[in-house]
Amino acid sequence: MFKFEIVAGGSVREVLHDSRREVLDLVRRTYRIHEAGKTVNPDSYFLRFPQKPDSRIIALPAFLGPEAGVAGIKWIASFPDNTRSGAPRASAVLVLNDYETGYPVACLEAATISSARTAASAAVAAATLRPEGHRGKRIAVVGAGVIARNICDYLHAADCVPDAYLVHDLHEPSGQALAEHLHTTQQVPASFTTDLAEALAADTVVFATTALKPYVTTPFRAGQLVLHISLRDLAPEVVLAAQNILDDVDHCLKADTSPHLAEQATGSRDFVTGTLAGVLNGEVTPDGGRPVIFSPFGLGVLDLAVGAFVLEQARRDGTAIEIPDFFGETRRW
Repeated sequence: MFKFEIVAGGSVREVLHDSRREVLDLVRRTYRIHEAGKTVNPDSYFLRFPQKPDSRIIALPAFLGPEAGVAGIKWIASFPDNTRSGAPRASAVLVLNDYETGYPVACLEAATISSARTAASAAVAAATLRPEGHRGKRIAVVGAGVIARNICDYLHAADCVPDAYLVHDLHEPSGQALAEHLHTTQQVPASFTTDLAEALAADTVVFATTALKPYVTTPFRAGQLVLHISLRDLAPEVVLAAQNILDDVDHCLKADTSPHLAEQATGSRDFVTGTLAGVLNGEVTPDGGRPVIFSPFGLGVLDLAVGAFVLEQARRDGTAIEIPDFFGETRRW
């Protein structure tokens, strides 16, 4: 009666590698469903460690709504010191629950899912907030880890291909590796720079760092698009000098994100222009006379939507692994 399945990382990666355009469409739809109030997306819960202030494990519960019939939770760890040994910063699992019974139906490796939904949201924003396209433009990527690589792959899938890429990272080998990846996979010029100011001058700037506190204090210029994926890179004065598009206002203005610091500095949310779904729906139109910053806190409903898609594909491919007798009790009597 009750079936439980595992989808391992290799299967997740294979499904997502072949489905980037589908994931982009799924993220767009999910943003709109969330904006319409059809989802449940509670606050994320942060488990922190006094001896490791830069590390955390976050629980993101969510519900996609009765029509989808999927609830669940992502449990994702962020341990930046992992990168010193060459291991990824993040690891995660996603548990999906059946809406009718509440029983968990699957557990999926979710660092790949989380990276894909984050990258897809950045690419959706890049396409939506620069509708004229990125030809003739330069994109700079600040931070050169797994998330950055996935963002660039999704930018390509969303046809957000610039004339050139510029990569900046404090760890030069990582930056050089991302530049080489971009040159090889997108056949566009890509170079590494040690000069942060040079990167910040690009037409579109992508932040995908592990920064805990703001270090960018100079406002951007009119016409620049900033994909502020890592959320804590920009000082309040930089945020206040721009138009600000968020994924969800209440979620983003917490946990000392840059927009949260701007709210604390002003005591107001007047600097928030609107949400990405509002732009997608034609309800919000950014002013081209100011820089535009997209800051996504990251919504659990996106993980659920992408995870449910991966599970369905893995079942079709025969790579979802059923665990017999996973539940010890299946009847009350």
